[in-house]
Amino acid sequence: MNCKKLFGAILIVSLAFAACKKDSTDDPIVDPPIETIVPEKIDSFKETASIDLGGEFASEISAYDPLTKRLFVVSNDGGTKVDVVDMSKYPTVTKLQTLTFAANAGINSVAVSNGLLAIALDGADKQGNGDVLVLKTSDLSEVKKITVGAMPDMVTFSPDGNYILSANEGEPNASYTVDPVGSISVINIKDNYAVKTFNFAGLESEKSSLIANGFRIYGPNASFAQDIEPEYITVSVDSKKAYVTLQENNGVAEVDIVAGKINKIIPLGTRDFSIAENAVDFTVKDDKPEFKTWQVKGFYLPDAISYFTVNGNAYLALANEGDTRDWSKETSEEIEVGSSKLILDPVKFPNAATLKLNENLGKLIVAKNYGDTDGDGDYDELYSFSTRSFSIINANTGQLVANIGKELAQKVSDAGKYDPKRANKKGVEVEGIAVAEVNGQTLAFIGMERADAIAIYDVTNPAAPKFVQLFSTGDAPEGLMFVKPKDSPNGRSMLIVSNEADGTVRFYQPDKI
Repeated sequence: MNCKKLFGAILIVSLAFAACKKDSTDDPIVDPPIETIVPEKIDSFKETASIDLGGEFASEISAYDPLTKRLFVVSNDGGTKVDVVDMSKYPTVTKLQTLTFAANAGINSVAVSNGLLAIALDGADKQGNGDVLVLKTSDLSEVKKITVGAMPDMVTFSPDGNYILSANEGEPNASYTVDPVGSISVINIKDNYAVKTFNFAGLESEKSSLIANGFRIYGPNASFAQDIEPEYITVSVDSKKAYVTLQENNGVAEVDIVAGKINKIIPLGTRDFSIAENAVDFTVKDDKPEFKTWQVKGFYLPDAISYFTVNGNAYLALANEGDTRDWSKETSEEIEVGSSKLILDPVKFPNAATLKLNENLGKLIVAKNYGDTDGDGDYDELYSFSTRSFSIINANTGQLVANIGKELAQKVSDAGKYDPKRANKKGVEVEGIAVAEVNGQTLAFIGMERADAIAIYDVTNPAAPKFVQLFSTGDAPEGLMFVKPKDSPNGRSMLIVSNEADGTVRFYQPDKI
């Protein structure tokens, strides 16, 4: 056949196919843009720089600006502040200045995109509306201040840079006399920073179904909308959808960014620790974990979340920390299995007396208001906080794809970093997670607050994560941020870890191949 004719036929078919795709009502999953691969050894991450910014809470969340080579670090150490760090001479990192926000009750998050810095600030009254303050990263001049919902706990930009999103947690006060609604704000940068703030009241008709599938609504005298507390946000590559963890509620919300509305809530259900594959360490008697099966279920309760795609399929990686509402003695939802106030049903738990011993489940903290399935005053089931794991779910269906818990604790123990005193609480306490490409592989970086460590897993096959590496961090790693080689100050992949308890920021990079 004539080559010109063949090329023309192929071109016509290609254009027709493209037109069909354009007219389709189903939006295809978008993979990230293909970038030049920098040859790096994925199991060789090591600390290459660090900076000490103060005491406890001096380093919580960080955001890096590739244009100015500056890092912006959230600090609640003696005030409401953002520390500005110069990384232009990396590995030398230097604190340039501190921005203070005395009128605000606290600072929660920062994010950077296209020369803009977004800062999430509580209002003067923590239960009142908060603000997202936008500055230029170049000269730190104010661009806009936008009022959002109560307690904006996490702020981020959409990948296309057109939107700023805020997860407004709306936590109650300690006595639960004031409980603002949890909400999400979408700020349209191109529309002069116009903001839409919306809550979950419109989904209240689904309450019974959600609860039946493991969603939690339980705050004292709280409405559906008041009880939901948005925590952390991740955004799809095409900037059309956001996914928001509802940590205390044990769910994830899917948000339509352009329309400014919540599409649905994905309830996360529970993990059954009576199954061999879910064996867990719940006792505090040993220096090393002792994995056993127990007649206990666990709520996932994720904190951080990270969106990623593999072969055109979208996934969400979840850091299942297990936060609880423990504001005061009167309103706390926590209780120990060994407490005299926790009565185990003698039929469901024929070995109740043995289970309540400290060397067994006696010190395990469980949910006070869950487990009395027949309403007779005793506990027919026990529900712990956190699955002590990171998990991967299908972003579209919410179906669980993988869960890594026991192996994670074992790897920490093998490295001599396991804290047995945390066995009755949340174990290694998986708090942060970031998924990124390194040397053509999709890696999940998992921050463990109580192990003071990061674990790396290869999730190129999301259904079968493979352990890659574990390395130490500062005290209580809180915020994880990955910087691509093209954006980093020295052209290499970089993981930036903000450590809450010792006020340090540490920088990790792999070896070149």
